Amino acid sequence: MNFDITQLQWINEPTTYTIAPEKLSITTEPYTDLWQRTYYHFRNDNAPVLQLPTDEAYFTFTVKVDFNGSKQRFDQAGVVVYLDSEHWLKASVEYENDAFQHLGSVVTNHGYSDWATMEIPATVKDIWFRLSRRQDDFKLEFSTDGVRFEQMRIAHLFTVKEQISFGVYACSPEDSSFTAHFTQMNIGECLWQVHDGQQPD
Repeated sequence: MNFDITQLQWINEPTTYTIAPEKLSITTEPYTDLWQRTYYHFRNDNAPVLQLPTDEAYFTFTVKVDFNGSKQRFDQAGVVVYLDSEHWLKASVEYENDAFQHLGSVVTNHGYSDWATMEIPATVKDIWFRLSRRQDDFKLEFSTDGVRFEQMRIAHLFTVKEQISFGVYACSPEDSSFTAHFTQMNIGECLWQVHDGQQPD
């Protein structure tokens, strides 16, 4: 399977973007976000998402994300699997201040989001994300050099069908705008191996 840009599909298409074989760019618009209910009690479903449909049940997608222009709290860019407004997951870097930012992931099931985060220095301006699928389970990883990847989380999405869509996104939940760049996009065999410990029930 190749990352065929002719097959990419928008959800919440932004005003400004570029799509090229080696580079995707998304310019965010103010007050755009993906979040459902939990803690904040609001529901936001207007972030621009650019996805590729696939019926491959096992694969790994890797992409380098450049978010150098982020400048306002919650400005973010990363990878996403968006099934519908109440079932999706994302991994991204979110700007917080001049000292640190949040490397995090959100999984939304049945209309409720969670948020798992860790702080990383604000000097980090690009990062690699790796998304692996094993049927209706997913693994999210990150890397600061594109070589050594660290696990962020393993997650399950409800309502997964044979065909899903996955890709990239960027948004600015507050009054902000920046341009995120996505390069080194690669899809290959699933690097998330079968579990070799306890047998399934």
